[in-house]
Amino acid sequence: IQIFTRRGGEQGLQPRMHVGVGSHQTWERSLGVSGGDAQTRFNLGASLDETAGINRTHESWPSDGDHDEYRNKSVSLSLSHALSDDIEVGANLLDNQGKSAFDNPFGRFDMDTFESVQQQPYSEFSVSSVSSYVDAQINDAWKTRVEFGHSENREKTLDKLSDERSVFNTYRDSVNWQNDLTLDERNSLILGGDWYQDRINSSTAFDEDSRWNRAAFIQHRYQTDSFSTELGLRRDQNQQFGSQNSWSGTFTLPLNPDNDVLLTYSEGFRAPTFNDLYYPDFSNPDLKPETSKSYELQWRSQLTDTSRLEASLYRTDLQDAIIFGSNNRPANVASARINGFEAALKQELFGWQSNLGVAIIDPRDRDSGHTLARRARRTLSLDLDRQFDRLGVGASWQAVSSSYDDENNQQPLGGYALLGLRGSWALNREIRLELKLDNLLDKDYSRALYSHDGSQYGYREEGRAWMFGVTWTPKI
Repeated sequence: IQIFTRRGGEQGLQPRMHVGVGSHQTWERSLGVSGGDAQTRFNLGASLDETAGINRTHESWPSDGDHDEYRNKSVSLSLSHALSDDIEVGANLLDNQGKSAFDNPFGRFDMDTFESVQQQPYSEFSVSSVSSYVDAQINDAWKTRVEFGHSENREKTLDKLSDERSVFNTYRDSVNWQNDLTLDERNSLILGGDWYQDRINSSTAFDEDSRWNRAAFIQHRYQTDSFSTELGLRRDQNQQFGSQNSWSGTFTLPLNPDNDVLLTYSEGFRAPTFNDLYYPDFSNPDLKPETSKSYELQWRSQLTDTSRLEASLYRTDLQDAIIFGSNNRPANVASARINGFEAALKQELFGWQSNLGVAIIDPRDRDSGHTLARRARRTLSLDLDRQFDRLGVGASWQAVSSSYDDENNQQPLGGYALLGLRGSWALNREIRLELKLDNLLDKDYSRALYSHDGSQYGYREEGRAWMFGVTWTPKI
């Protein structure tokens, strides 16, 4: 996952402040300032979010009756400077630190008594990243960008009821180089390479504690008035899992100014992360890398001035698909496929902006015929928003069908529907009030199950919740 900090935009100083309060003793606080001039832009921000949380488990240990609190404080900085009309340099910094409590309904196995005992575990975490880049317009036909990055994910897990502790830290260094070449009016190339190295430092010793991945990629684009094409190739060489070529291609046919048809083919390569392989009690060191081939037919249409429709049919074939298994550890599915249909309709009607989305999928283990775990086969969503001068109102509704928690399809997860409302009021140009209500109907639902004393229980999701906030953006 790549995280990008906000960049400064308008010239001058643009300060901002936000304070929010909500259910479960939730607080949001943030401060920031951005700005710059024609050569230099910056954005500096800091935030503190905390909540008392909810009790996510049902009947298990008495110690699990507590709420699972969460606290996160962060600071971010983005800075860029144009050395000339053709060269820009910049840097990004992000640092998050906090504490997260969680339930362990399985208990801790005591080696002295050979029995499971209750816990009140929590983790202290730190996630940080720093990167720098150089953007250069070499000439009219060649633009290049080089970026260097370093990230760290540190986690220390402790227990309030014992002196048990563990450390799991991962580090990544990376370099990315991309070149955009304009060959002529119809042809262009994107080519480059990237490299990263992962390292791990843990209280548990592992056979492998570092690995590197290097890759080269090239993509050709061809554009005419009647059609366009893209053809790409990426080659990864992973120290732990060997080499892999991944092809991709897209053919775009404009039927008329308002309608496009796209045919797409793509291949994927996903190496297991160090968390997948080694995270204490929730990993699988025998995981294989996942590969995939996808085929898609897409239609994009501007139906009217106020209506836009995008629809697609697709199929994805996976080998050694990485899933979260029923034993709370990642696992491979030797052969799987996903057939799907997705559509999104954007419509303006009587001043209301609406977004309707539907997804219908059939995710299957091709060997057993079972549905892949924790994948709902049908999803429907609707968003409505309208602005009445200074007042904004909106609503969101999402319906998700049933699924299975396990790869053997023996543990069903019920479907659910969620309704949310939101509103905002601009008191003036500087102060804005916001109110949000989630899960308005207080739906009781679970996205995952766990076992205790031979019975199945669902991890609780948050019920009805509210958040009220004030945002101040003074003009300087």
